[in-house]
Amino acid sequence: MGTLTMIQDTGAKSVKDSSYDFMALGALVTRLDPGIIPFEYASSYDLHVSGGEFNVAANLSRAFGQKSAVISAMVDYPIGKKVEAEVRKMGVDAFYKRFTHNGVHGPTIAQVWSDQGKGVRAPVVFYNRANEAAALLEKDSFDWDAIFSNGIRWFHSGGIFSALSETTPEVVIEGMKRAKEAGAIISFDLNYRAKLWSANALEGEDAVSKAQKVLSKIVEHVDVLVGNEEDLQMGLGLQGPKVEKQSKLDPSVFFSMMETVKERFPNIKAVATTMREVRSTNRHDWSAVLYIGGKAYQAPTASLDVYDRVGGGDGFAAGLIYGILQDMEPQKALNLGWAHGALLTTFPGDTTMATLEQVEAFAQGGSARIQR
Repeated sequence: MGTLTMIQDTGAKSVKDSSYDFMALGALVTRLDPGIIPFEYASSYDLHVSGGEFNVAANLSRAFGQKSAVISAMVDYPIGKKVEAEVRKMGVDAFYKRFTHNGVHGPTIAQVWSDQGKGVRAPVVFYNRANEAAALLEKDSFDWDAIFSNGIRWFHSGGIFSALSETTPEVVIEGMKRAKEAGAIISFDLNYRAKLWSANALEGEDAVSKAQKVLSKIVEHVDVLVGNEEDLQMGLGLQGPKVEKQSKLDPSVFFSMMETVKERFPNIKAVATTMREVRSTNRHDWSAVLYIGGKAYQAPTASLDVYDRVGGGDGFAAGLIYGILQDMEPQKALNLGWAHGALLTTFPGDTTMATLEQVEAFAQGGSARIQR
């Protein structure tokens, strides 16, 4: 049985002729990257347009030929123009709530600072999300009727966007409800980031408890969940059986939690995640797992020479979603996501430069032999 058939609700509205295959709701950001130079020594930075949700839409558009869109905040100032241009370049349509920059304080497009590290020196990541436009979004910021008027096959959001403010979880839930009414499969990447939840917690709030309450409420509307066992435990407060894990590539803890996930969230049809053993900053062992239809699947393990690790998980999600939309068998869909995530780590920036042919070749056991 194909994955789409396993996930789609019986009697669900037909969306094969929808105007969009995929829509993502989330924050657009710029990532400033000094390469392997530590920030305090760098004199120049590459600027990458990014955002966990947007990355998936961009990947599905460029590598997999899917009609994709992003729903987000946009600021009318030069950085906003740069971001808009990159969204268009990736072939992604956009539905924006527009904000005016006051020339001094914003609101702004957030900045993520992330170097690449090297060898035994780990990458460093920090943020400037002060007065971020995306955090100001509310559930009535968009005309949902117009956005979904011609149908939608898949709707996606994530935990980073949900952590930005008191209102962004409401936007996510409203988008999910309206997309489901339009016939969409709903996915969510937990992407639990303790730093974000702590920074945005109100005075006196316990950040972990708040995250678990908010994310659990969102996940009640989800069909396909992306997240590893740490995301499930910290983000949703789920505890699985005590299973000894031999390595970060051992899926035993993840799979042992699936019964707990099904019991707590019976709406979830599939759960998937990447697995990564970091040997050095530039050498990773890479695999992925999928639980669907009561069965566990694991991708092969590959040793990756990593150029830039940021975006690998979003690359995996895009390949997996494409495989599901094509109603591939579970193992084939999983391997496609695994292959695309692996290839994405070989490019600079956060979004894909891979072709579908390259992804399919690697998923089927291809190698790095020169293509003549």
